[in-house]
Amino acid sequence: MCLVVLAWQQHSEFPLIVAGNRDEFHGRPTEHAHWWSDIPDIAGGRDLQAGGTWLALHRGGRFATVTNFRDAQLPSPKYRSRGHLVTEFLNSTDSPVDYLNDIDGAKYAGFNLLVSDGATLACLSNRTDGVRTLTPGVYGLSNALLDSPWHKVVRSKAALEALIRNDKVNETELFRLLDDRQKASVDEIDNEHLPFEMAHAISAAFIVLPDYGTRSSSVALLDAAGSWRFHERRFDADGKRAGDSTFTTAPKNPA
Repeated sequence: MCLVVLAWQQHSEFPLIVAGNRDEFHGRPTEHAHWWSDIPDIAGGRDLQAGGTWLALHRGGRFATVTNFRDAQLPSPKYRSRGHLVTEFLNSTDSPVDYLNDIDGAKYAGFNLLVSDGATLACLSNRTDGVRTLTPGVYGLSNALLDSPWHKVVRSKAALEALIRNDKVNETELFRLLDDRQKASVDEIDNEHLPFEMAHAISAAFIVLPDYGTRSSSVALLDAAGSWRFHERRFDADGKRAGDSTFTTAPKNPA
């Protein structure tokens, strides 16, 4: 997942609003979002190469998502898959803060992890010190630290804030936000670790490249009763819509 924007306790109907794009090589084997047969209370996609997932939720109201941290560090087989950080939180009963505090960041390549149990939203990166409990607000995350002022993060946060302000939070508008294909201007591009063409292409919220791009967009809405509505939309290598999956959960706190 290379872009996530969240609104935490900013909307009267939805205490947590999540919209995210997963960017990946088109050839990497992936299972689309579904209720998992081996852990039936979890819904999300699955990475069939390294295991784990990039974004998923639990019937009990828990949610987690992870992004890779873009730096010069080379891949190494000594690291655990970062996708397991999501699964292990969802399948635990630890509080968000306790779970994050127990992670040994040295076992993983660079990551940013966001977790919530519906009452608390917290984040951890192994590229900075300490667990951060998030206060109410709108947040954006890509492949750097939370709220780093990347083009796609700034634009997506502003778009989400406008939807909330204008009372237009719905799946249609959130998917439109994620479909933003406007790239940063040339003078904004930092291609220290990537060829310029690649660095320019991935500055957009929605990426279309021959071998790499936005594979799926996800919208997850947690309502005040603790019910989730989760919608995944998938895309082919040309950036065209290729399938949808939608899931809901029962209220955690029925009236």
